Amino acid sequence: MATLATATEKKAQMSADEKPERKPQRSRADDKFKIFCGTANEPLTDEVCAFLGLTRGQALVTRFSDGEAYVQIQENVRGADVFVVQPTCRPVDGHLMELLLMIDALKRASARRITAVIPYYGYARQDRKDKPRAPISSKLVADLLTTAGAHRALIVDLHAPQLQGFFNIPVDHLFASPVLVDYFKRASLLDLTVVSPDAGGVERARFFAKKMDAALAIVDKRRVEMNVAEVMHVIGDVNGRTCLVIDDLIDTAGTLVKTASALMENGANAVYACASHAVLSGPAVQNISRSCIKEVVVTNTIPLTEEARKEPKIKVLTIAGLIGRAIQSIHEETSVSKLFL
Repeated sequence: MATLATATEKKAQMSADEKPERKPQRSRADDKFKIFCGTANEPLTDEVCAFLGLTRGQALVTRFSDGEAYVQIQENVRGADVFVVQPTCRPVDGHLMELLLMIDALKRASARRITAVIPYYGYARQDRKDKPRAPISSKLVADLLTTAGAHRALIVDLHAPQLQGFFNIPVDHLFASPVLVDYFKRASLLDLTVVSPDAGGVERARFFAKKMDAALAIVDKRRVEMNVAEVMHVIGDVNGRTCLVIDDLIDTAGTLVKTASALMENGANAVYACASHAVLSGPAVQNISRSCIKEVVVTNTIPLTEEARKEPKIKVLTIAGLIGRAIQSIHEETSVSKLFL
């Protein structure tokens, strides 16, 4: 007994510097916060993880020889708050299927909450029946995400804000405007007029013009057929001014180039353009390269092709910080709207 007491007393009398140093350990709460991604935009996901100080979750996303997608989550997610980052960019159907399979896999692995982080929401332009016997594809995709098991969605710059109503789960709608406004404020363009390329984008352009303390103009256009638009006329004074055309996405860039030409014909000194999503399909890069546009600024919601990266007129800004702050707010259950105040 005496020996035991002596040992106990000695242990109690050990000085702080004699005690073994404890290494800082990651809390159990941190282990319940995970970010995964498919193959659509891994660089953006890695930037978001670096911003938040996290390591990207381990998942196997591959395909069988016939092209069928296969997904396996390779770490424990039971009870975790999980975010899946996956824009539904080209190939749209393949990346959408990967997202659905990852959500289903996480649901079956008992994740507590699954948030689909969709920097670019494909099928958003098919949001109404504009022809007889046509589907409302964006509503169908929203239903598929819910059925797969997503509890909420985080989307950047929907083609139309009212698309949030297609979802039966909460949707946090982010805008890339703060990133784009900051860039053009630093550019200090003189006599600036912000231009909406169509009537549907007026609200977006008005917000941008207010932040930039600039004038506003609208280009009236008529769409002749899919991906083909005929510019009609410019509403607003652009004579002798620097014009900034703002849109949610650039697809073939045909509309953008025609808009820029119309502005120059109406006396504009120079034309710049910006958009959240660089779809850049078909001859888009060549159209931009040959156009009168001085610079096209886009974000990295969609990874650019090698051709687009080499085009000197195209400038890419990252929105990893914006998405990262939104993810953190959702995880901590604080306001996301504070990001736009």
